[in-house]
Amino acid sequence: MTHLSASQLRRAANIKYTIETLQRQLARLLGGTAAAATPLKRRKMSVAARRKIAAAARARWAKQRGTKAPKAAAKPRRKFSAAARKRLAQLAKARWAKAKAAGKKTL
Repeated sequence: MTHLSASQLRRAANIKYTIETLQRQLARLLGGTAAAATPLKRRKMSVAARRKIAAAARARWAKQRGTKAPKAAAKPRRKFSAAARKRLAQLAKARWAKAKAAGKKTL
């Protein structure tokens, strides 16, 4: 094969190209061959490996959350007395009455 002339190499390349073209046409005609129809292999990960990866991710998140300063305890909500709620309701009703008297639909 090493002592082929340039014209012989060109002829061999043309023959190879023709063969590949004919194979593609045949595959299209027959709906694909075994070589063309084989899908790419996908790697499968074992359940144990997925569990290890998930555990490592959880550990990373826990470590990251642990380095933050702890949140201050939320203050308990202050409660209005019944008298204060009644007074606020009266003030709101007065505001709405004034707005309606002025012909407004919003405050």
